[in-house]
Amino acid sequence: MARGSILEILMSNALTGGELQAMHSRACLATPGPWASYVEGRNHLAGADFIQTSGEDIQLIGATVADQDFIAHARQDIPALLAEIDRLQRLVSHLEKQKCPS
Repeated sequence: MARGSILEILMSNALTGGELQAMHSRACLATPGPWASYVEGRNHLAGADFIQTSGEDIQLIGATVADQDFIAHARQDIPALLAEIDRLQRLVSHLEKQKCPS
């Protein structure tokens, strides 16, 4: 398989700049982190399960513990993932500039 074909396959499902910017905007607009998931019986003895934020706590109805943990961790995880995508895009750009002509 030709190298160009592999690159085309790898890039065919790439997020667009607009999609990444929308994710970044949503993260910036959300209540600042860190957020933490508190589950009755795991993190405290009595009371409701909730997500603690730097603002108002969030209580979810119908969420599983795994759902709640995922949502709470997403506040820290999404900005970290976006920063990693940015770092990797800069690295690829740098490497492409260093590539010798064929």
